[in-house]
Amino acid sequence: MVRAPRLTESAGAVFAVLAQAGTATRPQLASLARLSKPTVSSAVAELEGVHLAAHSGTSSGGTGRSAAVYRLGPAAGAVLAVDLGPALTRVRACALDGSLLAEATGPREDAADVVRDALSALPGDAPLRTIVVAVGDVTAPQRMRPATAKAGPVFDAVTVALPPGVPVHLENNVNCAALAELHEGSARGRHTFGYLRIGVGIGLGIVVGGQVLAGANGAAGELARLPYPWDDGLEPRHEALEEYIGARSLLRRAAEAWPDTDGSCPRTAEQLFARAAEGSAAARAMVDRHAVDVGRLAAAVTAVLDPGLLVLGGSTGAFPQLLPGVRAELERLSWPTEVVSSQVGDLGTVVGAARLAVARGVQTVTQVARTKD
Repeated sequence: MVRAPRLTESAGAVFAVLAQAGTATRPQLASLARLSKPTVSSAVAELEGVHLAAHSGTSSGGTGRSAAVYRLGPAAGAVLAVDLGPALTRVRACALDGSLLAEATGPREDAADVVRDALSALPGDAPLRTIVVAVGDVTAPQRMRPATAKAGPVFDAVTVALPPGVPVHLENNVNCAALAELHEGSARGRHTFGYLRIGVGIGLGIVVGGQVLAGANGAAGELARLPYPWDDGLEPRHEALEEYIGARSLLRRAAEAWPDTDGSCPRTAEQLFARAAEGSAAARAMVDRHAVDVGRLAAAVTAVLDPGLLVLGGSTGAFPQLLPGVRAELERLSWPTEVVSSQVGDLGTVVGAARLAVARGVQTVTQVARTKD
């Protein structure tokens, strides 16, 4: 790992705003960092001296004067985001201004090779600042062992493929996807909402005031732990709600109820929803029932959080065909709440993980700014 040089406070502040802006002139940097122009000029010179900032052309102002434009320099480095999905591994490498440098996708069992492919596409002189790995489990420090255990050998293989000495952070995959919806998807402009993922598993990303709510144990939104079933004579089972509403159970129920007169039973959720769109009564009945189940789960979320907006995502949840049924059941059981489909889709987790990685990468450069100006 290449360590960032020690910066003055003003240089660290200017670097942070330049990373967020992508490119900026010194007057713009002064305004964004709330520093005087002389201080910014000194900070920019300091950053250029250690190749954390670089000249990127000129910009003409309204008075006819031109101003130098700056961008991040080659020493700023890059970050890596890894989504260990249930079927696919997705990897993105980004510069600290968020621009995409490399990406790779492959089967989950080939996760280490997918990571190596992305790393090999990075510029050779770009130091890797941090790595974020999105996993389907709780990721608070005291719960690290369950998270790595659930990822199992795949996580171990990925760890071996990562460059030594680079900080690795585990993040919950649903929380990552919620961040992607907040900044680039259906929740743009909304500071409070819930991201409800329905797929092989279920989960909830909770955003309040523009920040993901993690909870005391990092377990906020673990809907699989809601007691189910819950009625006279029925004993709730561990993660039984996820088992019932997950994609595998949906397809199993479809197979059990599928009429011989309707051809072969769909083997995937995509096939089931496609058959429903084509007019299959059996498929339509299964989709409608699934929408009711998701609507009831949405009502439970709304009763606790009152989020104002629910974004539906996941391998089954993102299908727009669910929206009418979910909205109707939610309206029947709770108060008015907007429900929309995800816009970032399957890429949501890796996109959100990349955003977190960029933020952490900037911190690794700026946190060494301890010297007073």
